[in-house]
Amino acid sequence: MVVAERKPIQEIMEMVAGYNKILLVGCKGCVTVCCAGGTKEVGILASTLRIARKKEGKPIEIVERTLERQCDPEYIEQVADVVERDGVEAVLSMACSVGPQYMAKRYNIPVYPSLNTTFIGGSLEHGVWAEFCQACGNCVIHHFGGICPVSRCSKSLFNGPCGGSSKGKCEVSSEIDCAWQLIYDRMIALGKLDELTKVFPVKDWSTSRDGGPRKVVREDMRL
Repeated sequence: MVVAERKPIQEIMEMVAGYNKILLVGCKGCVTVCCAGGTKEVGILASTLRIARKKEGKPIEIVERTLERQCDPEYIEQVADVVERDGVEAVLSMACSVGPQYMAKRYNIPVYPSLNTTFIGGSLEHGVWAEFCQACGNCVIHHFGGICPVSRCSKSLFNGPCGGSSKGKCEVSSEIDCAWQLIYDRMIALGKLDELTKVFPVKDWSTSRDGGPRKVVREDMRL
């Protein structure tokens, strides 16, 4: 999933400083799972903004909505009534960076991101998320025991460890597992350690960034 974090409240306050009525819209997708932009977080941010603006003597009216997703045009359409007829002056999006871009494309009013999109990852424990993927465009984890050396090795090494790890921890930080130690242990467990003798070429990033935004087209699903 996409993991995101809310921007500092002061930064958000500056974004909406010149507005008297805004739409604060969340997303029930990834940012709900990582507790950054779901219905609960929309309510918390709305309350925080109202209290802060009231203290400044500049009350703000906030319309709260949480869409199924903000990365699909059909759901963006669901706030058209609020944006186009209720006098909303700006949109504050609580979604990954795709959300505010879709909002800005659809509606002719200022749109602001209230979250910072951080990485593609998963949950380690309650309240803790870690990066597992850099969306590099050519998944190779089957060569490395199901562990991604691009995202989980601090140096994105393809052909073995750097030699700087100690007791299974990365030299960058004692809190980071050495990805190559994990790969080595995993390949032993699978009985496939000999596969690590293969030499892999440097990552060809042109397969993921070939001169413009990437696109996936499924002809069998197009209308």
